[in-house]
Amino acid sequence: MGLFIGMDEAGYGPNLGPLVVTVTAWEVPGDPCQTDFWSELTDVIVRSSPVDDSRLHVADSKQVYNPARGIANLERSVLCVLNSCGLYPAGFRELYRELIGEQDLAENPAPWFEGSDFPLPLVEHATRFDEITQRFSACCRRSGIRLRAVRCDVVLAERFNRLTRRYGSKGLTLSRTSLGLLRTVWDPDERQPILIVADKHGGRNRYERLLSEVLDGRMIFRGRESTACSDYRVGSTVIHFETAAESHFPVAVASMVSKYVRELAMTLFNRFWCGLVPGLKPTKGYPVDARRFKAEIAEAQSRLRIPDEILWREL
Repeated sequence: MGLFIGMDEAGYGPNLGPLVVTVTAWEVPGDPCQTDFWSELTDVIVRSSPVDDSRLHVADSKQVYNPARGIANLERSVLCVLNSCGLYPAGFRELYRELIGEQDLAENPAPWFEGSDFPLPLVEHATRFDEITQRFSACCRRSGIRLRAVRCDVVLAERFNRLTRRYGSKGLTLSRTSLGLLRTVWDPDERQPILIVADKHGGRNRYERLLSEVLDGRMIFRGRESTACSDYRVGSTVIHFETAAESHFPVAVASMVSKYVRELAMTLFNRFWCGLVPGLKPTKGYPVDARRFKAEIAEAQSRLRIPDEILWREL
């Protein structure tokens, strides 16, 4: 038996809203380097937009979701995958607790999170999730595949700014946050073969020093370090940082979970501010529109004494 861990993020570029990092860990029957999830699960997943509800759309989150297309496909795929490993979040706070942790939610300094919640799913789907979840689970069982864990880290503006000042760049903030989260699902002393694949962090090609910070002195063997892929080995674990890593199913799922959690967080964010400023148009938080949004909420922000430090991510 082996383990395939995929890791990706959503929200690296915006000024508003969180950076979300996700890892997904999948048990496989043999060498994870030889496991083709797309072929094994072809009866129940598709990499392009499905024409009906018989299969789940799994790909880079940018292909599954955009504002014009809406969140329905993304939500359906993410919730079905979570359902398959026993997670049935009925609302935002429950999802947050299951993927991130109750303590993190309780200590969150953002006022738009305080006591806020809404039911899931967001979209009234035409068909229930039960049938497709059962088919996905059955297909995984036949292939010897099992989702062992899904974990997220939601980095809001205050922590993002603090970490970026400490590390000197937002690229290092992403890398150190990602590798810290990775260690919650990865034991480098496990003897079974493990493959970890992550999307490149802001174009970085060298990760050996960053890996050593979370590996407590374990030996790291460096392979190639190129624009396409940077390779490392630690014990029985092979690690790839790749360009377009979402071509791997576990990374695509991590990308989609990250995007879904970020979109839910932005729903809370927009509901909070739109409730204070009549006629305010919601934002996705990306730089040009973020400046428009910040100018339009300035009076309400000042009235509530909400500091920029917990609102605005310095990039």
